[in-house]
Amino acid sequence: MSTSGTIRTGIGGWTFEPWEGSFYPEKLAKKRQLEFASRELTAIEINGTYYSSQKPETFARWATEVPEGFVFSLKASRFATNRKVLGEAGESVQRFLGQGLTELGAHLGPILWQFAPTKRFDPVDFEAFLKLLPDRQDGLPLRHALEVRHPSFIDPEFAALARKHRAAIVYAHHDEYPEIADITADFVYARLQRGSDDVPTCYPPAELDAWADRLQEWAEGGRPRDLPLCDPEHQTAKEPRDVFAFFISSGKVNAPNGARELYSRAGPRG
Repeated sequence: MSTSGTIRTGIGGWTFEPWEGSFYPEKLAKKRQLEFASRELTAIEINGTYYSSQKPETFARWATEVPEGFVFSLKASRFATNRKVLGEAGESVQRFLGQGLTELGAHLGPILWQFAPTKRFDPVDFEAFLKLLPDRQDGLPLRHALEVRHPSFIDPEFAALARKHRAAIVYAHHDEYPEIADITADFVYARLQRGSDDVPTCYPPAELDAWADRLQEWAEGGRPRDLPLCDPEHQTAKEPRDVFAFFISSGKVNAPNGARELYSRAGPRG
């Protein structure tokens, strides 16, 4: 039995002009960018699914272009998360999950449910939303990750609800959004958003070393003691967990370098 989960590091999307000739080789055809990126990295978070739906054949094509072990994280539709009453999102949730994303098969990673910075924590309504998230779609197991952006979620009750419904709270390394490192699922999802275009590896080497240690600790079932919790009294069972870490937003020009460097320090695991 493995004593550690699998660590994956990645970026947001794979189409970005500044990566052409830096991350991507000169004159690499755009249609081959996913093929290249998926062999340099271990995961990609797709943002486009937040704004619009995709066709089943699109997901199926993506699955054929990436190697075994590579996964896509999909950002869920804004029509499900950007609403006054989350408990009324059932139709939008089902429309998103039913668009054909299970064509990814084993390449389907966590579903990222991202909430607006203005969305406050309402325990009753938020649990109503969590009840809408199924464990499976078309027979395929689903993993759900929750990225909240309002400080009202720094509440033990939020962590308890996420734990009850086996959804991971996204750890957002961000200058403005709350940082919540409570472990509430069998995987950990981190979004590293303090990078810099002036740093060749997105994050400075010393910070990458520190993050590598945190990823390894998560993967081995522990929790980093230097990250903030909203429910510090809860004792989490020590068991292997898969870990996903994405370099997103700030420092995007060098995000692929950051993902490769962090993986070289923290992985492989599992």
